[in-house]
Amino acid sequence: MDLVKFKARSKAKRAPLTEFLAKFDIVVPPDMDAIASKANEEVWKEIDCTTCANCCKTMSPTFSPKDIKRIAAHLQMKPNEFKEKYLYKEEETGDWMNKQQPCQFLENNMCTIYDVRPDDCAGFPHHHLKPFDMYNDMYRDNLKHCPATLLLVEKVKAAVERKWDMNG
Repeated sequence: MDLVKFKARSKAKRAPLTEFLAKFDIVVPPDMDAIASKANEEVWKEIDCTTCANCCKTMSPTFSPKDIKRIAAHLQMKPNEFKEKYLYKEEETGDWMNKQQPCQFLENNMCTIYDVRPDDCAGFPHHHLKPFDMYNDMYRDNLKHCPATLLLVEKVKAAVERKWDMNG
């Protein structure tokens, strides 16, 4: 994955795709989830996260208490030691987040704690969440971080525009 090209493409496409997603606040095609599911299947035929890892380079997952306990045990640390060494508590939300970016567990685009990674990482980019239109803010935010999300929204937009009039 060429991240320089992705960033340029994302910047160029972000405004029209954000405008498209905003339309779902007004009208949602009745088969939206089916369209999104089909597009998502197509996305993963084209995208290989291990050639990218931009999410790990530019974002921080939230670490649940369960994640902290599991990862600390894997690293043979106490949960408090793990938090002190790697995490900070976000003041506004109270979420535990990585102190650094890229993620301290990323090496050569691979997660060194993959088997015990945070649930937030395991679910990213969260394309499986339904109904699709309830996660517009997440998709808008992820357009700048995730080539898979950018491609998903492009494919959904193309499919919806072929099938439905979204101008109303």
